[in-house]
Amino acid sequence: MSKKKVLIFSTAYYPFVGGAEVAVREICARIPDFEFVMITAKLDASLPAIERIGNIEVHRLGRGDCRDKYRLIASGARYAGTLGKFDAVWSIMASYAGFAAVRYKKNNPKVPFLLTLQEGDSRFDIYKHVWWCWPYFKQIFKKADKIQTISNYLATWAKEVDASCPIEVIPNGVDLEKFRKAVIPAKAGIQKQVSDIKQSLGINDGSKIVVTVSRLVKKNGVEDLIRAMEFLRSDVHLLIAGDGILKKKLLGLVDRLKLSDRVHFLGEISHHDLPEYFFMSDVFCRPSKSEGLGNVFLEAMAAGVPIIGTKVGGIPDFLTDNQTGLFCSVRDPRDISEKINRLMVDNSLRLRLAENGKKLTEAKFSWDLIAEKMKKIIGALYLSS
Repeated sequence: MSKKKVLIFSTAYYPFVGGAEVAVREICARIPDFEFVMITAKLDASLPAIERIGNIEVHRLGRGDCRDKYRLIASGARYAGTLGKFDAVWSIMASYAGFAAVRYKKNNPKVPFLLTLQEGDSRFDIYKHVWWCWPYFKQIFKKADKIQTISNYLATWAKEVDASCPIEVIPNGVDLEKFRKAVIPAKAGIQKQVSDIKQSLGINDGSKIVVTVSRLVKKNGVEDLIRAMEFLRSDVHLLIAGDGILKKKLLGLVDRLKLSDRVHFLGEISHHDLPEYFFMSDVFCRPSKSEGLGNVFLEAMAAGVPIIGTKVGGIPDFLTDNQTGLFCSVRDPRDISEKINRLMVDNSLRLRLAENGKKLTEAKFSWDLIAEKMKKIIGALYLSS
């Protein structure tokens, strides 16, 4: 019996990596029962037009520039028609890929359509980008036969956009084995690397470290976290892993606040290397203004690092105040600093939150568990079509 073929539309894919791309790769790698074919925007002229990445045959459309996202909408469905018949179509987010999936669904109405929502931007920010084509944007939700969201927040949003199909919340997961390296550093052999990192940054062994892994964009609240450093004692350091359009502005802020010796911009850190930075850190904090779920919170929890986050988006799905982490207020550097300081001085609280967070990820957020749930969704789709 031949494998069922699933067509995936994704605006971007490896080597462009965010939470959604990690999720697709981890899920598909654990479902060998299906044949996955992805159509995505090329975005970089050096990338091959076709290649296999894990369990997915990836087809990249376009010339290798930012306009490829629009080319995906214009020609994605037509190109899919040249690849044969599919048993289901799966759109990763209601974005450029979603528009391409709608066009494919209209051409192939009997092929079931699964929409996954991973959006991290606020509803207002999303509306700012799509207001001019709002009726067409809503078609992404209306044409879907099933919607899977990574948080209850996004499930509510789907209903507000008038989705009428069944909606199921299945969060993203964590590579538990990878992030256990931060819990058992001697076994993982990362202590030497951590010592070298501290030395290169000028951080003494006795110093306290706060880490954030965030794109440097407004929604992630990195500016508020930097401002919180003004209220913390001089032996507390902040590691910022990530890059983005606000980097120049944030570097200027650090200079003005005279925090250059305590705030360290690490740039993009390989996902493979993240456990080293979690191991050397006492607290993970991202004071988000909006958040679809927040994969990196789960990774920090799996690594045994206590977390601080805001009560927005999907964060309350896993952060219970004083049990699996601490809530801080949005846009409030003083409150952020108070929550950080609380974990710095109360070791019993820090250890309890770290242990509870680790247990939660093991119980509910392993990729094996998530993939099994997604397999059932995809299987039920084509069986009911």
